[in-house]
Amino acid sequence: MLWLAVFYVYPAVQMFMASFWSGTVEQGYVFGLENWTNYSRAVSQFGPFYVRSIAYAFAATLLTFLVAYPLAYTIAFRGGRQKNLLLFLVVAPFFTSFLLRTIAWKIILSDSGPLLGPLKGIGLASEEFRLLSTPVAVISGITYNFLPFMTLPIYVALEKVDIRLVEAARDLYASRWEAFRHVVFPLSLPGVFAAVLLVFVPSSGDYVNAAVLGGPDTTMIGNIIQRQ
Repeated sequence: MLWLAVFYVYPAVQMFMASFWSGTVEQGYVFGLENWTNYSRAVSQFGPFYVRSIAYAFAATLLTFLVAYPLAYTIAFRGGRQKNLLLFLVVAPFFTSFLLRTIAWKIILSDSGPLLGPLKGIGLASEEFRLLSTPVAVISGITYNFLPFMTLPIYVALEKVDIRLVEAARDLYASRWEAFRHVVFPLSLPGVFAAVLLVFVPSSGDYVNAAVLGGPDTTMIGNIIQRQ
């Protein structure tokens, strides 16, 4: 509790107080409750960017969940002796810079890249069709970069599920789906909740993917902060 108070609560309160400051770097800043208009001005001026950031973060969180849960389930219940190797493969991208991984996605999604190049070559995609500078590219980059943050907490939760509970459900004539829906998934919800927070919160403030993979129409609030 002391650790949280010093390194989380106090900085959060300090940041909240700073949002009521007025002034300049040269003249200094003064706290005043009348400066609550900072919030209304931020919403009116940057409202669309907030909405876009939340929408992109929600889409990326949903996609990471749809990929990560089956992946974590397979590792936890089907991994066998290869669990450690599979977990290493999940976190292996972290050995490469976040920026370099995003630039790699820019190469993959480029107009002549390994994805669109062959499709355009055989006529399945028009020459005008592109993925870069679109919401698809930004959300794809966020999804890829934050996938391990979704996979690991879910895996930890699934690893703690007592397999005997699943066997008991099957003995009581539950199908595989019913055993999963009534036993496995409810017991994994704490891990899902933690994973969703770990992905949604930082991805809503991300600016690297939008800066590298996006364009003027995909600017997120993180890009506005970075420019300011």
